[in-house]
Amino acid sequence: MRPSVPKEPLLDWFRIVHRKLPWRESGISGWHILISEIMLQQTPVARVEGPWREWVRRWPVPSAMAAESGGEVLRAWGKLGYPRRAMRLHECAKVLADRHGDTVPDDVDTLLKLPGIGDYTARAVACFAYGQAVPVVDTNVRRVIARAVHGREPGNPAKADLADADALAPRNPDGSYAPEAPEFSAALMELGALVCTARNPKCDECPITETCLWLARGRPVYDGPPRRTQKYEGTDRQARGKLLDVLRGSTGPVERAALDIAWTRDTAQRDRALDSLLTDGLVELTDAGLFCLAGEGG
Repeated sequence: MRPSVPKEPLLDWFRIVHRKLPWRESGISGWHILISEIMLQQTPVARVEGPWREWVRRWPVPSAMAAESGGEVLRAWGKLGYPRRAMRLHECAKVLADRHGDTVPDDVDTLLKLPGIGDYTARAVACFAYGQAVPVVDTNVRRVIARAVHGREPGNPAKADLADADALAPRNPDGSYAPEAPEFSAALMELGALVCTARNPKCDECPITETCLWLARGRPVYDGPPRRTQKYEGTDRQARGKLLDVLRGSTGPVERAALDIAWTRDTAQRDRALDSLLTDGLVELTDAGLFCLAGEGG
């Protein structure tokens, strides 16, 4: 039997309580939706709204970003984290400008061929920017499905998550996607973000409690294999961030000494972090032996 989540209660709830986010306003282009999706990966909404507004004002179309140096895009990325996302988006902007008429494609297969666009992002853009009826699975959707459909806490991501989301999508009698399927995907995601949260879920506010298997089972705790977690303090990722902070704050290339004092707790780790930044193309070494952001070496 195909798993289900009651469509009407969820959509009625979503239409009333959904967050008024700027990238959900009418007339937002696929390019602006793409920027929001890249920024929102592993980053809270509250930290994204300000940078997103500035980016779409500064780079309203892909060609505007493509004309900038990679270093300037990195500088504008600021503290959003995972700066490789910014560089990949810059690469993507060049491809969109050169090969796609300065617009973002509307189908998943074409989107997946763009630099830095993975399965989630391709599906999210197709669904939320163009109303394509494709399942979209993020952490929030995965949690709602695990609880409401399977009666358990979510484990590590798996391929079955996408199949589950597809099975839940509203259908017409002939089996094709119903017109409200894209909105249903957004509603599932919003439910996980606002109500069916990882900590302290608000079950008394949930529109689908009557069919939630997790609630019916007494909200059992997670008992599966250890979940993959990510830490930040003391990691190479933190060291990379400190080195990038120096370069973002400079008006030109800097000497190695300026980077050395940015991370003194572990010199081997600092060297490893710098090497990785050079390898990833976020930082460049000039002919004079100075360090700068990508594309700013003159």
